[in-house]
Amino acid sequence: MAPGDRVVCSYVPSCGTCAECAAGHPVRCADAQAANREARLVTGRRPFRDASGAELHHHLGVSAFSELTVVSPRSLVPVPDDVPLELAAVFGCAVLTGAGAVLNTAAVRPGDSVVVVGLGGVGISAVMAAALAGAHPVIAVDTVESKLASALAVGATHGVLAGDDAVEGVRELTGGGVTVAVEAAGHPAALATAYAATRVGGRVVVAGLPHPRHTVDVPIASLVGEEKSILGSYMGSAVPRRDLPRLFDLYAAGLLPADALVTSRSVPLDDVNAALDRLHAGTEVRQILLPGHR
Repeated sequence: MAPGDRVVCSYVPSCGTCAECAAGHPVRCADAQAANREARLVTGRRPFRDASGAELHHHLGVSAFSELTVVSPRSLVPVPDDVPLELAAVFGCAVLTGAGAVLNTAAVRPGDSVVVVGLGGVGISAVMAAALAGAHPVIAVDTVESKLASALAVGATHGVLAGDDAVEGVRELTGGGVTVAVEAAGHPAALATAYAATRVGGRVVVAGLPHPRHTVDVPIASLVGEEKSILGSYMGSAVPRRDLPRLFDLYAAGLLPADALVTSRSVPLDDVNAALDRLHAGTEVRQILLPGHR
């Protein structure tokens, strides 16, 4: 990379040499995970200081809620000229995580039935990827009806409102449950729904990150007797420098309608806290912050 290159940030860098990196699992890189836990760069530095000169934590090696930042080259992936920079921003997290959960972790194949529970940026991306992979049906579940409409617009075949009847609805649509369930809400209730909606021998992919104190009860007899699998998927089990270029190409070819994720553009950087509140409330999918925009 050179000065002036267009890049997108990945918040899990990798050393490239450890056993996990060498095996194609950079999101498991111990050095990178330690750096993120300790809020520093992989080099060990914390390059930011407050007015008194004290070190400031460097969030996930990116700290991009600022007009300028310092990032390791390991956290950067080039963006092709035919992908707008404002849209490329959603690829580094939401698209990579949701699409990766479907394509990498679950390895969805044509004809698999898929349900996605939770339709934020990650969930909508998972819906798009499931449709791209040839899954059928692709069922979207959320508590907000407008998000069901958004999912239907990008490839879902059915929308089911979350609630007491959601599992029954999914089972009726699939004749007993889905092959793959993707939990993208980061909530125990969403995971319980995803697990219950999965057929015998099915795979439950957990892509949502809840509060660390959250746990879930899994019926062990069902897990064993029905041979279900529960798979964690951090950042879509992705290799960013391999997967992001592929996703950019799919977008440029009109096969991955990632524009649907952006519900607000040109949000001033000064409004970042209000933007995060809207995201938490579920009224937005993804918002584009513009440094220097007032």
